[in-house]
Amino acid sequence: MDWILLNYLHDLRKKFDSMPNGIPEKSFRYFIINKPRDMVSQFVSPDPVRLLGALDFDFPEGIHAVGRLDNESEGLLILTNNKKVTRLLFSANEPHRRVYLVQINHVLSDDNLQKLREGVAIKIEGGEQYITPPCEVNRIDSPEIIYPFIKTTVQYGAHSWITIALYEGKFRQVRKMVKAINHRCKRLIRITIEDLELGNLPPGEVKEIDEKVFFNLLKINNF
Repeated sequence: MDWILLNYLHDLRKKFDSMPNGIPEKSFRYFIINKPRDMVSQFVSPDPVRLLGALDFDFPEGIHAVGRLDNESEGLLILTNNKKVTRLLFSANEPHRRVYLVQINHVLSDDNLQKLREGVAIKIEGGEQYITPPCEVNRIDSPEIIYPFIKTTVQYGAHSWITIALYEGKFRQVRKMVKAINHRCKRLIRITIEDLELGNLPPGEVKEIDEKVFFNLLKINNF
């Protein structure tokens, strides 16, 4: 047998024996990004749109987004090459909590604030009418404390900032809820998923997170 092949087999055996139980483990990696506006939550698309690959970062092979933010929305998005994360997050017995910072046109009245909290009628897939469950909605007087990049875009005239906490994710649900009370959603930023926070991460930036920390913050124990 060729000596080069023998050396290769010897090195391979050393690597194999050094692994727990002699079984190679895949190297999973976990990231959060602050997805900018006008970027889709995908790496591949047949449409002429701005993709996640435009971010200035060398992502590992097999990377994908967990969940979605539409093209107009911003904020916290999870990326990983661990395909189990989507199932673990979305198929959990307890639905996960997501908080959105929302700018709406005009001043939000107490009556409309209460309607959002108690539930409003929106249309979902198939044209069916759906009443959103009661949720936590709060007025925000100083949104820049929560999200320090507010001034990176032009502010509108009369407007209000609110936070909405959801445990479900119907298609464009926040935008539809705001529309149901006769307001328009001018800016939509996801700031948390469970205890995983966007924090001070600038738009377009990437942050890698340790595996145990990642799952602990998402309150997933069976990873």
